[in-house]
Amino acid sequence: MIESFLNRRQALACAAASAVAPLLPAADVSFPKELTEFRQHGAAPVFSAGAPGAWDAAIRERGWILHENGVWRLWYTGYDGTKTGRRMLGLATSTDGVAWIRHPANPIVRDAWVEDVMIARDGDRLLMVAEGEGDRAHLLSSTDGVNWKKLGTLDIRQANGQPIPDGPFGTPVLWRDANRWCLFYERMDKAVWLAVSTDLKTWRHVSDTPVLKPGPGEHDHDMIAMNQVFQHAGKYFASYHGTNTSGPLPRKWSSCLAVSTDLVNWIKYEKPLFPPADNKSSGVFVPVGSGFRLYTMHPQVVLHEPSR
Repeated sequence: MIESFLNRRQALACAAASAVAPLLPAADVSFPKELTEFRQHGAAPVFSAGAPGAWDAAIRERGWILHENGVWRLWYTGYDGTKTGRRMLGLATSTDGVAWIRHPANPIVRDAWVEDVMIARDGDRLLMVAEGEGDRAHLLSSTDGVNWKKLGTLDIRQANGQPIPDGPFGTPVLWRDANRWCLFYERMDKAVWLAVSTDLKTWRHVSDTPVLKPGPGEHDHDMIAMNQVFQHAGKYFASYHGTNTSGPLPRKWSSCLAVSTDLVNWIKYEKPLFPPADNKSSGVFVPVGSGFRLYTMHPQVVLHEPSR
């Protein structure tokens, strides 16, 4: 069954081959305003790094927010602010998604490098994919969101079944598609690939051709990474961020959006959701009522609410 799925998807992906994802005009109805029109909540972030000297004196990259049964939970990566400081997992909770309280057991994972996290529900358990040491994606599971079991580095294979070339692979995103799991990931922020699995143990490329590449816009001209996939209005949407490397360091990253009907062929919204100068990235959409909140995560958590 998975072989036939791979063959069909390979044919679709190869048809797009090396083409950069085309752009749809900002006014196109494929990008509804509830996903593109936001205003910042207040003047300050809703969650920031801890005090100097704290284990989370700095926070970085993508965190993840779940809103279930009236409780908001934020998992985030904290570290001491140095380049080599161990990235550890923290948890904060909230009753409104605005005011957050750090968990007393933080850091809740301290014996493993956990960075750039994403969480998906799988029945009674939560699955977390994150970057580990050396920017290699790994998988963890939990039944309570506090105690996490390490399940190992992801085993990703090329379309022919051979292991992908050695090196970093990160910013992992999970999506459950029928009876398969889909994994999106990047390599050095140069492109995004899609692999699938039926057992969460071995992942195989739909195609060795990326499903999402940088450009042609200036805001994501050179580097991209996907943050999230979700369904809305009968389509798949991807939250991703991108940057242009021609500017000065540190680089400014933009929050972006793309749409697809098959998870393989993506069309980008033609402009970033916020001005590149704002440097808001690692965006996560959280459904609330009939709309969405958008949280950008790096280097602090900023809440954006629907524009009225």
